[in-house]
Amino acid sequence: MAHTVNTIQGQLNLWPAADANEELGAFTGSCALEDESFPFEVISDVAEAESWRKEINRPLYHIHKWWAQRLGTVFRAIVIGTFSPSGTDVLDAFYRPLSIKGFTVFDPFMGSGTTIGEAVKLGVRAIGRDINPVAHFIVRNALTYHDRKAVFDTFREIEHDVADEIRGYYKTTLPDGTIADVLYYFWVKQINCPACGKAVDLFSSRIFAKHAYPQRHPNAMASCPSCGVINAVRYDAKEAICSGCASAFNPQSGPARGHKAVCPHCHHGFAIAKAVRLTNKPPAHRLYAKLVLTPGGQKIYFEATDEDKRAFVLAERDLKGRSSAYPIVAIKPGYNTNQALGYNYQFWHEMFNARQLLCLSILADRIRKLPDPTLRDLFTCLFSGILEFNNIFASFKGEGTGAVRHMFAHHVLKPERLPLEANVWGTPKSSGSFMTMFKGRLCRALNYADDPFELYVQNSPAKKTVSKVFGLSQSLGFDIADDYATFKDGNCIYLSCGDSSKTDIDDEAIDAIITDPPFFDNVHYSQLADFFYVWQKHILCDEGAQLADTTRSCEEVQHSDGKAFAERLSGVWSECYRVLSMSGVLAFTYHHSRPEGWYFVLHALMKAGFVISAVFPIKAEMSVAMPKHQAKEPINLDIVLVCRKQSALARDRHCTGNLWHVVRLKAADQARRFHERGRKLSRNDVLIIVMAQLIHQLSRSCSLDSALSILAAAGSDIENAVKDIHVDDGEQCLENSS
Repeated sequence: MAHTVNTIQGQLNLWPAADANEELGAFTGSCALEDESFPFEVISDVAEAESWRKEINRPLYHIHKWWAQRLGTVFRAIVIGTFSPSGTDVLDAFYRPLSIKGFTVFDPFMGSGTTIGEAVKLGVRAIGRDINPVAHFIVRNALTYHDRKAVFDTFREIEHDVADEIRGYYKTTLPDGTIADVLYYFWVKQINCPACGKAVDLFSSRIFAKHAYPQRHPNAMASCPSCGVINAVRYDAKEAICSGCASAFNPQSGPARGHKAVCPHCHHGFAIAKAVRLTNKPPAHRLYAKLVLTPGGQKIYFEATDEDKRAFVLAERDLKGRSSAYPIVAIKPGYNTNQALGYNYQFWHEMFNARQLLCLSILADRIRKLPDPTLRDLFTCLFSGILEFNNIFASFKGEGTGAVRHMFAHHVLKPERLPLEANVWGTPKSSGSFMTMFKGRLCRALNYADDPFELYVQNSPAKKTVSKVFGLSQSLGFDIADDYATFKDGNCIYLSCGDSSKTDIDDEAIDAIITDPPFFDNVHYSQLADFFYVWQKHILCDEGAQLADTTRSCEEVQHSDGKAFAERLSGVWSECYRVLSMSGVLAFTYHHSRPEGWYFVLHALMKAGFVISAVFPIKAEMSVAMPKHQAKEPINLDIVLVCRKQSALARDRHCTGNLWHVVRLKAADQARRFHERGRKLSRNDVLIIVMAQLIHQLSRSCSLDSALSILAAAGSDIENAVKDIHVDDGEQCLENSS
């Protein structure tokens, strides 16, 4: 359901029509973001609704993959709270068509561009900087003005020139002689048994396709281990009779069992990774099944035929006939690349099979020929975006959902034992293809840029409803400045790529810094971003930011060593201190499950001269992220830390005496507010609320050395506070917090 401002006005009991496009001017004193009444629990409900389908609800930031993409709802609320005086009803303002003029925001870790987009939607001028050229590239493409007619005309030209050629590599003959499109080819990794030398398929289950909701839709597909015929079975069946050879088999069983496999020929057990490493080359793959789209629009599973295998051999031959078909760049060792290197993937192109490389090469060559640099960049960005769905690290999610599970579902380069090969150009029923990504991501982003909307969540006794509210923000699409001097002449946005501890911004020129810094020991973005970067560089031929050989940099903040992380983060915060006005606010989102993660952040902040003026929890990133489902105590919250220059905020000398009383009381109150909204918090959710309140009080009342000393020794006090506050079986434990 969609609403315009006028139609939802009565429902939300908002403002008189004459107040539309209300303009916020300068103010002094504290801001609404520092109020204890800031409605984080209600904003979290809206953010939760956004998080389930971020690519639909904030499509502008999801044309291309980036990691830890924060929620636009959260950052809209932060921007509004930052530029509204204390006492402002932020929730009311959230659904007003505000025009916040005369302010400039800086994001030194712009990532996918959430801060920049949400700021300019509200009329705030914005500066974004990121050390990673892939981040800079995708944000620039998202926020640059694009002529819609030119974009659609260009897509049709590309389609005319290469679509049929690419589709031709995904054709098959049905049993009745009809030619049909292949939606997906199913492959299985093979490794030779160290004992007998015969090839072992690394199936952990013979069921390779089932519905995303199998209890409601129990039909599944299994490959017979004897003859390879595809059989329809129940998803939980433990016995099946093959329709082809009549042999009995257990659909739940396969040669691979966790990290080991048992050879079906000689019954020798062996460690899979060790056996792979001994070969000194990536594992082989066997094509065993396909999902076909019939001319009548029906999707049917079939066993792979000799014709399908010959078609792949033809693609291999055609690939060899193309010069400079793909980038040949070595994968460097790193925390997030060592898993792939352990399976002998030494080059980025080895993460694709020959047919994928061939079709990607055809498409890349056509995009490279686009004469308009803005359109060439945009379609390169779209091309780069499809890479995560078209490689041999992708897998099948099943029916009832987007069919392709992208390669970064686990946030690492995890070799896939049952790779899925999708149709690169795609069909109307494809997932992750160039055609469907153009229509589903790029076109949706263009529509959002023309007419942005916010989500409104209405809780009722019967059910929760979510609607779209249009007319609150200005349209998006800008002439982006390449340097600060040009930005000062009047541009709305200035984007740059480089180390954010060094900028060309004038002293005290920034009114607010709003960002989301990297974690010190989490996903190393640059190690993964090179997967995209080598192709962007391949197409754009060293244009613009694509000059370096890798996105890795010795100056990036993200680091596995906590001291190095704190030092580099402090360098960025120090630059932020220089460019931030004396009355300005630094606000950023953060969470970490270990105390040292908070120790290093506090160290970096205080060393740079900042004091924390307020903290509050709020909904964090995707609710459906794979790591969250796998975690025993997942963190579903971020902490928003609001900071001021130490010279602008008086130190609270009276806090240290009752430190834990204040920490427990404030943390318990924030947990209670979530509890009353029906949000159950994990132990780690409570932990980060406690940690945030602790460093808040320490930064306000202690010197740097004293604050770090207290924090380092606070282990038992932290544990006791979390235990007292944690929601247990629906009951709020507050007995020790008052």
